Amino acid sequence: MADPSSYRPKPGQIPDSPGVYKFRDEHRRVIYVGKAKSLRQRLASYFQDLANLHPRTRTMVTTAASVEWTVVSTEVEALQLEYSWIKEYDPRFNVKYRDDKSYPHLAVTMNEEFPRVQVMRGAKKKGVRYFGPYGHAWAIRDTVDLLLRVFPVRTCSAGVFKNASRTGRPCLLGYIGKCSAPCVGRVSPEEHRDLAEEFCDFMAGRTGTYIRRLEQQMTEAAEEMEYERAARLRDDIEALRKAMEKNAVVLADATDADLMALAEDELEAAVQIFHVRGGRVRGQRGWVTDKVEAVTTGDLVEHALQQLYGEETGDSVPKEVLVPALPEPVEPVQEWLTARRGSNVSLRIPQRGDKKALMETVQRNALQALALHKTRRASDLTTRSRALEEIAEALDLDSAPLRIECYDISHLQGDDVVASMVVFEDGLQRKGEYRRFQIKGFAGQDDVRSMREVITRRFRRYLVEKEKTGEWTDGEDTVPEAAEILADGTPLSGSTLAEDDGRPKRFAYPPQLVVVDGGRPQVAAAQRALDELGIDDIAVCGLAKRLEEVWLPGEDDPVVLPRSSEGLYLLQRVRDEAHRFAITYQRAKRAKRFRSGPLDDVPGLGESRKQALIKHFGSVKKLRSATIDQICEVPGVGRKTAETIAVALAQAAPAAPAVNTATGEIMEDDEHAAPETTAGPAEEPVTAGASDERRGQET
Repeated sequence: MADPSSYRPKPGQIPDSPGVYKFRDEHRRVIYVGKAKSLRQRLASYFQDLANLHPRTRTMVTTAASVEWTVVSTEVEALQLEYSWIKEYDPRFNVKYRDDKSYPHLAVTMNEEFPRVQVMRGAKKKGVRYFGPYGHAWAIRDTVDLLLRVFPVRTCSAGVFKNASRTGRPCLLGYIGKCSAPCVGRVSPEEHRDLAEEFCDFMAGRTGTYIRRLEQQMTEAAEEMEYERAARLRDDIEALRKAMEKNAVVLADATDADLMALAEDELEAAVQIFHVRGGRVRGQRGWVTDKVEAVTTGDLVEHALQQLYGEETGDSVPKEVLVPALPEPVEPVQEWLTARRGSNVSLRIPQRGDKKALMETVQRNALQALALHKTRRASDLTTRSRALEEIAEALDLDSAPLRIECYDISHLQGDDVVASMVVFEDGLQRKGEYRRFQIKGFAGQDDVRSMREVITRRFRRYLVEKEKTGEWTDGEDTVPEAAEILADGTPLSGSTLAEDDGRPKRFAYPPQLVVVDGGRPQVAAAQRALDELGIDDIAVCGLAKRLEEVWLPGEDDPVVLPRSSEGLYLLQRVRDEAHRFAITYQRAKRAKRFRSGPLDDVPGLGESRKQALIKHFGSVKKLRSATIDQICEVPGVGRKTAETIAVALAQAAPAAPAVNTATGEIMEDDEHAAPETTAGPAEEPVTAGASDERRGQET
């Protein structure tokens, strides 16, 4: 525990101006980011008597080892920089809302020649119109099914669309009138885009004008005695009204607004957001956060607004945002929202009427979300805590292993030997810190030697990072020498390491427990690697697949945990995740090797130009027989590159002719012909129940 007075800035050193500050720990990791109207006043508040600080703030300042700041000109700039740094450094003491699930959106791909309506999750893409988010994907599909009768927009995938174009036959939706079938030319690209625009207008809330226009067309058709057309229009109007009924009117003045409500206690907070467009609730989402810092309701609202609109622009930010409490001060946040939208945004607390009544509904949802989260988390926390305690007791550790790293070796009969490293912190996966290795120290199959190489490389990198941060305490000037090779084949030296900036490093944080996939030989290899590096404060164990025995270094007999043990179950999850990650990487490398060809050896020739060459000539055989002038006709290929390609293909030996094994007929050599479709290798997950026979073939 650090004494805050040891790194307190000198009097007068901190400027009295707006800015953003960062607290770093002894490893130079950024643990907290904050902004201030006056840096001098805000930072001074952290360096008072510890007894007067909030418990969470006290923990933060005693964990930190230094503080630094950046001066900006306005509070709006401070807000923007604070958001950027929180996203970049992921500091442990900042409020970070986490989605309780990935919310689906209704998306229209307006960036394609023939826009497609589909369900999308994850990060938003440029040129795509989004509506939602929705609570369930089936709710989107029900709405789309009703609207396709009126707006027959394409919903098929690229593969289905291409196949229909090739065969000249549309899919089922084209036959039943729920797709305008642009794939077979029933409508032009312009007509199909107009349909997509009308679909987007209707989903955006401009429904009244469109329905009135259809009603007028229905009346005119009836007057002209075109009763079949009038009946179709009547059914279209009914379908649109059913789609509208799925989102009841909540605000009579057709308001576009987002309503945000919070439910909180001393430790956690839940936020719920209702997205209202055209007076109707078009989407809902919720987040939960740990209150790892002393924050007010206004501070939580500010963080939620950053999370919600930090990546949004234009109409994605509504004209009105209703909140339970205003950030202090509110002006910078309102200016920031206005800049994101490009026009004025009203940020306020509803006082009366329909908006206040709807806010109460959102508040009830937030209370229910917090209660449900607490019920789930209480069980989850209890289980994980018990598992870690059981592991510590079984392995005779001083404390529960909060960070566990597991390593596995994978190969196919000695080829493409790779290794994986997975990380669990507090019993949960940390996928952002997974790493993978290529075994380059030797050729062939030797799992024990491979494990020793991987452990050596990983922890030598840790020692280098430790030395850079000034933590080297053995009195040595350098780490033990060895020929370190990273996963990408780059030799490790001081010059390959970036300057320390607080961002998460590859191998900067040591685990309390190293788990290897294997028995006594693998455990002995891992322990020997740590001993050679002089590391004696990291425990090692191995989990053997056959009987699920836990092996410790130097022990003749394994530790047998009960089959019902939560500790054993956690170790199995860690081991199986390492196995899955390793075998996925090994399969990808193997597939890449099988797909390799003569063009892969041409220096400076990227994937795009390789595909352009194959598409232009049809195969490598035809490309090999082409002249340099003919190769130069391919877009993006200059004469110098064409000459390099010609030389490389001339030197490469042509592939052996293919033989039909059924007839013995020598087939036409058309190596690497351009396929109709391309697909990556299937990544079949390997679970804990995978057979030993399969693992013996592919480990």
